[in-house]
Amino acid sequence: MRLGKDADKNLNKALEMIGDASKKGAGIICLPELFKTEYFCQSEEVKTFELAESLNGKTVKEISRSAKENNVLVVTSIFEKRNEGVYHNTNVIIDEKGNTIGTYRKMHIPDDPSYYEKYYFTPGDLGFQSFKTKYGKIGTLVCWDQWFPEGARLTALQGANILFYPTAIGWHPKEKERYGKAQLDSWITIQRSHAIANGVYVAAVNRVGLEKRNEKSDGIQFWGNSFIS
Repeated sequence: MRLGKDADKNLNKALEMIGDASKKGAGIICLPELFKTEYFCQSEEVKTFELAESLNGKTVKEISRSAKENNVLVVTSIFEKRNEGVYHNTNVIIDEKGNTIGTYRKMHIPDDPSYYEKYYFTPGDLGFQSFKTKYGKIGTLVCWDQWFPEGARLTALQGANILFYPTAIGWHPKEKERYGKAQLDSWITIQRSHAIANGVYVAAVNRVGLEKRNEKSDGIQFWGNSFIS
C-alpha cells in the first residue's frame, strides 16, 4: 500500500481496498502499520502527537463500518492516544459484525536512524494474545516485534494459528545498493522461521514507496514485498 501526506485520503484508500478485497473473496484483511499517515517516525516532532486518536476514534469507526458492510474481519493499525502523555502503536482487530474483538499494543519499540519510535510510543502492556474468529484463532504483532522469536512463540502458545504483522520497513536509499538484498532476505527469513518453528501461518503486510519527512531527508524506501508463509 502506497501512502501519501493526506490522512483522510489514506483512510479512504484503505476503505476502498477493503471493499475490493472482499469482492475477490478475502475473509481477513490486514492493513499496514500506521497506514493512515506517512511514516512520521523518521523525525521527532511534538506536533505529530496531534495525529493520535483513541480506540473509539475516526479510524476504528470507519474500519468497523467497512468490515460490517463487506462481511470481513480487519486487522487495522492506529497511532493510539491512550491518555495524556501515553501513546501506543496499536492493532485493533474488528470482526465481520463491526465489533472490536481485540487490541494489541506493540511491545518492541525501535530507536534507530529514521525509526525514532521511542519518541512516540510507550511499549505495549496487553501481552501476547490470540483472538477467536470463525477462521480460527489469530494473533497480531507489529513490525519490529518480528525480529524477536519470543513474541511469535508466546502468541502461538496462546493458540494462534495465524500471525499478522502490520509493518513499515524499508531501505535507507544510500544503503540499498550495498545492503538492500541482505536486509530484505533477512526480513523474509525471520518471519518464515516463525511460521516453521511454531507451526503457524505468518502474514507480513508492508507499505511501499519512498517517503520523506522533508526535502533535506533521504527518506525511507519502503520495500513492500508483503507475503504469507
